[in-house]
Amino acid sequence: MPTPDDFLSTLWDRRITAILRATDERVAAAAMDAAIRGGMRIVELTLTTPGALRIISTLAAREDLVVGAGTVLLPAQARAAVAAGARFLVSPVMDPEIIALARELRVPVLPGVHMPTEMLAAHRAGAPLLKLFPAPAGGPVWLRSVLAPLPFLRVVPTNGVGLDDAAAWLRAGAFAVGLTTALFDPAELAAGDLASIEPRARALVHAVESVERGPLPAAPDPFA
Repeated sequence: MPTPDDFLSTLWDRRITAILRATDERVAAAAMDAAIRGGMRIVELTLTTPGALRIISTLAAREDLVVGAGTVLLPAQARAAVAAGARFLVSPVMDPEIIALARELRVPVLPGVHMPTEMLAAHRAGAPLLKLFPAPAGGPVWLRSVLAPLPFLRVVPTNGVGLDDAAAWLRAGAFAVGLTTALFDPAELAAGDLASIEPRARALVHAVESVERGPLPAAPDPFA
């Protein structure tokens, strides 16, 4: 079974995730398939999506994908997601109980954080990655300022990242970026119009690949 360190390496290599929240299971499955055809290889199904665990289980059987579960709020949800094949967990909040459970389950977790104090608390609780949620109004400039004194944090901005600034977030120091409505437009999902997802995914992957990748960052961590 892949380790949390394997996931870090894969995420650093790809630097982009597709995050889907939908209200219909068939639409959700088809929408994520379109994103995968567009080049997305690290994908997240939020547990508020009907049939999310079934979709996770189906996608987890593919060797070319890394599948995770989002909106994980309860220990039972975390256990069910991992049992279904999720290889990472994401939460909109910073819950030390979920962080500890993820470590017990040997899967990486991205707790939701927004301010530097919250980021450091999640890091010290054992979270290997931090979901910046929602992305602050200051954007990449804000993140660069935060990482100046805290360079050991691995931050993944979501919910506010789009084609026009995905590369800028990475250049500002983001470990990766998560794409939500910029990839899966809620109005299009509601109408069952999925034609734009694949080309949008290709454009987003291209934007991220335009940013030079160095070795996996390893800034000195005073709390290691």
